[in-house]
Amino acid sequence: MQSKIYLICNERKIIKKMKTIFSKSFAILSLIVLAAFTTTETKKVDTNKSIINWVGHKVTGQHEGTITLQQGALEFNANQLTGGNFVMDMTSINTTDLEGEYKNKLDGHLKADDFFGVETHKTAALVFTSVTKNGETYRVVGDLTIKDITNEITFELAVSENTASTTLQVDRTKYGIKYGSASFFDGLKDKAIYNEFDLTVSLKF
Repeated sequence: MQSKIYLICNERKIIKKMKTIFSKSFAILSLIVLAAFTTTETKKVDTNKSIINWVGHKVTGQHEGTITLQQGALEFNANQLTGGNFVMDMTSINTTDLEGEYKNKLDGHLKADDFFGVETHKTAALVFTSVTKNGETYRVVGDLTIKDITNEITFELAVSENTASTTLQVDRTKYGIKYGSASFFDGLKDKAIYNEFDLTVSLKF
């Protein structure tokens, strides 16, 4: 009788142990399968083929130019955009609608401390914090850092094959760039420079 009870108890322990092993094995298998379907692919951006154009507006007109992308990458999961991060070379700020002395003067002013202060702040960065599919495009929320000041920015990004493109507006005064802003200085009249500047971006990856 005691032998029979012992066998029953031992059998129950074996069954319980097997259930535990099966449960753990199933959990591990599930994680492996899940990982197989949620692999993130990082695609580096080709900085030589990518273009960043800027347009700055003032009361009497506008100026435009380029900024060089230093490095960048986009993250995808099952061909869906999930993230991204970029670094811009602020020392490369270049005016394209002027020549000679006027071009050099404006380039120098944009690089000076009362604008982007590139001697101290050589780069600016954008890191995606949220990406949501929005019809044919993606709604991206990101942290944009200029002159070591970070603010949240939201924009629409179109992705097609190996190209991603967007146009976004940046309020320079949020990054401590107040020169010529009518929001902070009175009496500027036609010398006022608008707070927002536009960035048109075309990325190749």
